[in-house]
Amino acid sequence: MNDAPPGRPAGHFTLLGVTFDTRLTLLLIFCTLVPMLDYYGHSPTGSKAWDRFLFYFVGSALFIWTVYREPLSAFGLRRGEWRRGLLYTVAACALIAPVLYFVARGPDMQAFYTEKAAGGLGRVILLNGVELFGWEFIWRGLALFAFARAFGPGAAIFLQAVPFAFMHLGKPEVETLSTIFGGAAFGLIAWRTQSMIYPWLIHWFVVTLTLLVATGTI
Repeated sequence: MNDAPPGRPAGHFTLLGVTFDTRLTLLLIFCTLVPMLDYYGHSPTGSKAWDRFLFYFVGSALFIWTVYREPLSAFGLRRGEWRRGLLYTVAACALIAPVLYFVARGPDMQAFYTEKAAGGLGRVILLNGVELFGWEFIWRGLALFAFARAFGPGAAIFLQAVPFAFMHLGKPEVETLSTIFGGAAFGLIAWRTQSMIYPWLIHWFVVTLTLLVATGTI
């Protein structure tokens, strides 16, 4: 096993003759266990949105500080290339809106999102922003930028989209099937802007418009 400074994981470790990258191994374990805790209903705050903010944002931040020992800005929590980011955000929302207006009117989408909005539409939209900030930080922040170091940005963009897609299981099929491509598109935008802020804004817009259309509000 390689030597390392006190309190810092070694660069690599060997188990039964196989060498593992310590940080990458811990990252994969973290990115597997956290969605499982979410799925099985562990609720330290009593609110799904705030639980997810705690698991995905706060948990990821603690992981970065303890395992990578770097600022969160190194993993996309920054303004980045903001002019490009705003351009991508406006363009993506404009392109997505007509498609969503058609898709969100399907019976499965209407049934799912009408139930979701039962707690009050405005409150749900606000809490979605909180929840999605955590989702974007773990996938388009921590996972994307860490995987890019190990495998390059091309592979990282699709790798981070895989767990993101699986997290949509249980939602309407048409939405779930699109998420490997949507997640990759979000990853590409995050990489090009060096920020997870713009995918978060786009994702929040997508969910908000879907709610408004599916519930017949617009």
